[in-house]
Amino acid sequence: MTDNKSKNENLSILLGAAFLMATSAIGPGFLTQTAVFTEKLGATFGFVILISVIISLIAQLNVWRIIGVSGMKGQDIANKVLPGLGYFIAFLVALGGLVFNIGNVGGAALGLNVIFGLDLKIGAAISAVLAITIFLSKEADKAMDTLTKVLGGAMILMIGYVAISTKPPVGEAVYRTFVPKKIPFLEIITLVGGTVGGYITFSGGHRLLDAGISGKDNLDQINKSAIMGMAVATIVRILLFLAVLGVVSKGLALDPSNPAASAFKLAAGNIGYKFFGAVIWAAAISSIVGAAYTSVSFLTSLADTINRNKQKWTIAFIAVSAIMFITIGQPVTLLVVASSLNGLILPITLGTMLLASRNKKIVGDYEHSKCLLILGIAVVIITLFLGIKSLSGLKALF
Repeated sequence: MTDNKSKNENLSILLGAAFLMATSAIGPGFLTQTAVFTEKLGATFGFVILISVIISLIAQLNVWRIIGVSGMKGQDIANKVLPGLGYFIAFLVALGGLVFNIGNVGGAALGLNVIFGLDLKIGAAISAVLAITIFLSKEADKAMDTLTKVLGGAMILMIGYVAISTKPPVGEAVYRTFVPKKIPFLEIITLVGGTVGGYITFSGGHRLLDAGISGKDNLDQINKSAIMGMAVATIVRILLFLAVLGVVSKGLALDPSNPAASAFKLAAGNIGYKFFGAVIWAAAISSIVGAAYTSVSFLTSLADTINRNKQKWTIAFIAVSAIMFITIGQPVTLLVVASSLNGLILPITLGTMLLASRNKKIVGDYEHSKCLLILGIAVVIITLFLGIKSLSGLKALF
């Protein structure tokens, strides 16, 4: 009985870490990017998803394995690779997490506005308070795991319903996934940044560490959790892509002020619009929790007081994000830009983890997979190239 209970608890933690990573990636920006880029590229966006999934999976497996084997969080590993580098990365990740969280609060406010007609500022305040209650719990980690799993599952069901309603050209989508009309650099790096950039790459790995799952003996579980997380994020991305493709392939134009909402409304009428409200609220709340948890986990190395009071700092992080949204708001293009910049952080963080994989003081007698190492180096080079290339594309947004 004890063994079964232990196995069930272990599986719950693995799923929790997977859904934490996936739902951190599935935020308001995720919905906006997918709608905007599907309208722009049509079925060719399937190719963007394919490349971003391959790059993201390689990055995730490398990062999660090094974190797990070393038993150290990302910033501590970076400090051992090069003294001070961890503090620099912690600053970049926490800053990026804050920018994203302002957008996440805005997304949650928009969701409540769509569902109940609430004022955006009131919706932002209510959503922030709900997210904060997770970290007021004595078992905040378990509460966070449950929240991300429930909201992640709900999003899959609702987006799946809308995808079926639009009757997308699946054959063309499959064909263009492997035979694209062009190679869209900005869209690829933006998707990679939104899926594994910045704090997102480390969210699940840090959660497993906090749950005590680390070391070589647990590598299979670490791999399983990372793959499950990527699978969830990929399923949602594909369903959302098909839902929007079904709309734009009929020649219908999306509302540029809120492309994802208009896609849902055009697909399934008023019920589709309400579903959009529920999806973006679920995506935003889970992302608020994931961004706050992971960003603060990077700051714990800066001062012992942060480490001892993680829950209070996490609550403060959410509160600051909400106050900034309520007082100054955000530009419409901020979420897309933030994802692109997060993609530029990826070569630095992944490169650091790959260097750590060869450092016996960090990984001990663990032999990192040569295949993963070579693929990881390729991803660093590709994302660095795509990131530089995308900078010219970002100029067009301003």
